[in-house]
Amino acid sequence: MSEDRQKALRLLHEGQRRGVSIKAIAALIGICSRTLRRWGIAFKAQGFTQDCRKGSTRHVVQRFGKEERKRVIAIINEARFADLTPNQIVAILAEERIYIGSESTIYRIMRQEGLLNHRGRSRQPREPRNVPVLEVTGINQVLAWDITLLPGPIKGQFYYLYMVIDVWSRRILGVEAHERECSELASAFFDRICRDEEISKETSAVLHSDNDAPMRSFTLAAKMAELGVSLSFSRPRVSNDNAYAESWFRIMKYHQSYPLRRFRDLLSVKVWVDGFVDWYNSEHRHSGIKYVTPNQRHYGQADAISCIRQQTYEKARQKHPQRWSRQPRDWSQPQVVSINHPRP
Repeated sequence: MSEDRQKALRLLHEGQRRGVSIKAIAALIGICSRTLRRWGIAFKAQGFTQDCRKGSTRHVVQRFGKEERKRVIAIINEARFADLTPNQIVAILAEERIYIGSESTIYRIMRQEGLLNHRGRSRQPREPRNVPVLEVTGINQVLAWDITLLPGPIKGQFYYLYMVIDVWSRRILGVEAHERECSELASAFFDRICRDEEISKETSAVLHSDNDAPMRSFTLAAKMAELGVSLSFSRPRVSNDNAYAESWFRIMKYHQSYPLRRFRDLLSVKVWVDGFVDWYNSEHRHSGIKYVTPNQRHYGQADAISCIRQQTYEKARQKHPQRWSRQPRDWSQPQVVSINHPRP
């Protein structure tokens, strides 16, 4: 026990005998009253106090000496243990009737000596990828696309449906069905989409997708660079990052017209998908855009429709105000659509 602490405890005991409060004694010494009280309790219980603060020098009985640490380091640096974990090393040494310490002790010594690095030739774990955050305020600013499988006539055979959706309006800008999945087809697909929608370098559009091979291909990246479209990718194994495309696939596959079994051929896939896209764009009332159709929002008709609905509700409220305990429903269109709202 240090001399300063002994003096502090003597002042504490003397002050308590004279009826002085612990707070007054602590203020006189210049330390916290809780610290002084803790020292006094430890002294009464054990006759001494130990500095348990982080970084303090303490005598630990079970701590390894220098020779023991050197022995542990020499063993774990042997060639036969180069790619093994401390758990495996301890098990092997136990078979040889050798005990050098527990797994936690070996881990601690390796950490202190800077030996706790990646062991072996396997790839090191990657750093977590940043969360993609995109905000959209108009059409053709952010496009989301993906590829899904549609069952073919034989079990195990599938057709690949390429789809791109405008995140702002939820309008399907294009779909194509193919018998294979490749970057060349994706590149040609987006070449037609950008030409039809007049997307160029001046629009500064962003194409968002997941991490499949066609999305990450150099062929598609070169085509998007040529068209002036930036690329954005989801985090690995996080489907919510591309929720707009995944949600559309669910609507499609749970629609009442979706085949109960399988498609006969590629032509039947194209016919059905074209009909479904026409229904979705022109008739489907989307909940995310206040129950207007994607075409109405994409071509600027949604605000007028929302205004008519708002006026209808206001008139109904004025006619029977006793029936309304709250403000009328807000039918205004969302002005900002986000992929992963920015965190504070």
